[in-house]
Amino acid sequence: MRPEEIERESMRIIGSEMGPWTGPEENLAVVKRVVHTTADFDFVKNLRFSDGAVANARRALAAGATVVTDTNMAAAGINKISASRFSVKVVCRMADPEVREAAQARGVTRAVVSMEIAAEKTPEAVFAIGNAPTALIRLCELIREGRAKPALVIGVPVGFVNVVESKELLVRTDVPYIAAMGRKGGSTVASAIVNALLYGIQ
Repeated sequence: MRPEEIERESMRIIGSEMGPWTGPEENLAVVKRVVHTTADFDFVKNLRFSDGAVANARRALAAGATVVTDTNMAAAGINKISASRFSVKVVCRMADPEVREAAQARGVTRAVVSMEIAAEKTPEAVFAIGNAPTALIRLCELIREGRAKPALVIGVPVGFVNVVESKELLVRTDVPYIAAMGRKGGSTVASAIVNALLYGIQ
């Protein structure tokens, strides 16, 4: 089978195993893309969307919004051809020297500092956080402080420490979000969501 045929068949299988979809139609493509990436149907129930999050994010991306990630893995997983269609830049600041130096000096994680710098430089970006709950917590603080107004926050960090709590903080903010509630998530989930948003832009 050709690659596109494999993907079509995969999506058909996912749709048949998911059963009837009762949520907003615009969210379905995101859910199916995450399931396709992870082979984990728990995301059908775990993914939570704020009202209009998908449409809002697609408008921002179509206008060339920057995508900020918390890992190079998430950045690498975003389809660069699709991003380039809309002049979308994908940025991960975790390895920036200024981030490393500031984190060491302050005794905080690089994820925290990377969010602060990203919020300063691109406060209205699409933020895709798939690994570091400290990044998501700090971003939520910056939102409450009025220092960031993201077009969308994808909050899908994975793990055990502060992961659930970081997502609960996100869904209580007033910005558009897509969150994977509970412990599941990851960089591949973050990039899959960005890709689903890009693929759906008309």
